[in-house]
Amino acid sequence: MAEKAEKAGLSVSSYDGQGAPAGEVELPESVFGQTPHMAVMHQAYLRQLANGRQGTAATKTRADVRGGGAKPYRQKGTGRARHGSIREPSMVGGGTVFGPQPRSFAQRMPRKMRRLALRSALSVKAEEGKVSVLEGFDLEEPRTRAMVDVLRAIGVEETVLVVLPASNRVVSRSIDNLPWAKVVLARNLNLYDIFTHEQLLIAKDALELLEETSA
Repeated sequence: MAEKAEKAGLSVSSYDGQGAPAGEVELPESVFGQTPHMAVMHQAYLRQLANGRQGTAATKTRADVRGGGAKPYRQKGTGRARHGSIREPSMVGGGTVFGPQPRSFAQRMPRKMRRLALRSALSVKAEEGKVSVLEGFDLEEPRTRAMVDVLRAIGVEETVLVVLPASNRVVSRSIDNLPWAKVVLARNLNLYDIFTHEQLLIAKDALELLEETSA
């Protein structure tokens, strides 16, 4: 029964370049009809966040702090603890012990797991009814107002991720000024963008590419 429900939900609304309904399109079951693997999705999401970290945080050790070349006071006779430098960790203004140093946070993940995570994420969006297909854009020059009209006509009420098969300067420039919309190429589709945008608007020509890159 679950499989029949998933297959029934693979037909989504299709729209023309003006945002008018243009029938329905059957999404590839191999990409949008899979049983989501939550653990792999979670791991892939955390991996993407980790790979985005710069890893440039750094503290100075006693070898890096300027000064401290002379012994602050004589070894004996002062009644104080013996010190050899004012830049040792126990002194104010001294170096830091075990502080963060520049490093890579990059995580590796097998390609099969990455693609499984992508298929799972797309299947979740399809199951939620958040996927629509666009036949194409009729814009001849970048116009944000015209793009907003198209997206609103389609029914976009919150954030939207527009998936294109190839770079399109007119579409990208028209969406750049919209904080609630983003353009991504099919080959660069990732979990972070999918889950930080409420709706997916996929160009019809990009469906085949998604099928190839996530298989």
